[in-house]
Amino acid sequence: LKTGFLKWKPDYDSAATEYGKAAVAFKNAKQFDQAREACLREAEAHENNKAVPVTVALQEMQRLPEAVQLIEKASMMYLENGTPDTAAIALERAGKLIENVCPEKAVQLYQQAASVFENEERLRQALEMLGKASRLLVRGRRLDEAALSLQKEKSIYKEIENYPTCYKKTIAQVLVHLHRNDYVAAERCVRESYSIPGFNGSEDCAALEQLLEGYDQQDQDQVSEVCNSPLFKYMDNDYAKLGLTLVVPGGGIKKKSPNAAQDKARGPAAVGSHADEEEDEYSGGLC
Repeated sequence: LKTGFLKWKPDYDSAATEYGKAAVAFKNAKQFDQAREACLREAEAHENNKAVPVTVALQEMQRLPEAVQLIEKASMMYLENGTPDTAAIALERAGKLIENVCPEKAVQLYQQAASVFENEERLRQALEMLGKASRLLVRGRRLDEAALSLQKEKSIYKEIENYPTCYKKTIAQVLVHLHRNDYVAAERCVRESYSIPGFNGSEDCAALEQLLEGYDQQDQDQVSEVCNSPLFKYMDNDYAKLGLTLVVPGGGIKKKSPNAAQDKARGPAAVGSHADEEEDEYSGGLC
């Protein structure tokens, strides 16, 4: 980095290489503070050289926010240097690194990676990132955002004509809307999905119609039966949990009247007798 009479500019490229070697040596020696400092200096040298910085995960040093910040910085430089794919991969890496520590930040990173992939028309990779973001949003009970994220997924799956996955995303959407206590949005979601080829008449459509009917009628038994079916139980774990914990408003299971239960025990003759008694009671009029 030093300059002199015969060397007017610092050699940032060579300096970055040496800092990288130093970082590895410090890391192997378990001197993590020095390793971190060497990594940062390596990144600075690459930045000064207008080249792509080499980022090193600082997970072993238990300094995940710093590691993520460094990777984010790297991804911006990847974009500036015309390598968006590498930028998206860096963002995904940062998301994985911090997912268990700060899910909110991980969601943001996955969404950024999805945007980069989508701009590059790499839709399958974009969907993978959006899927991770949606599941984290559901896990964190950020259901309004989850509904929007699932709609984005569904739109792209429809664009690439992966219709069966659209059906599954519709199920996930409906479960999210019902947990938001928004029956109207859930019903609209199913209604709009009729435009997806093959949805009307599929087992997914039939199950959702049955689910909405049970929810609307406050029939917890019917709702639980649908949500415990293989179609729902074998979804991604976060969505399966939504089904298993779905409770209809108003208390759930419909209660049968005591008279109905007694009539069932007595048999058909008792039912007819009971009906006759009710008629006789009001035979003279309500007054």
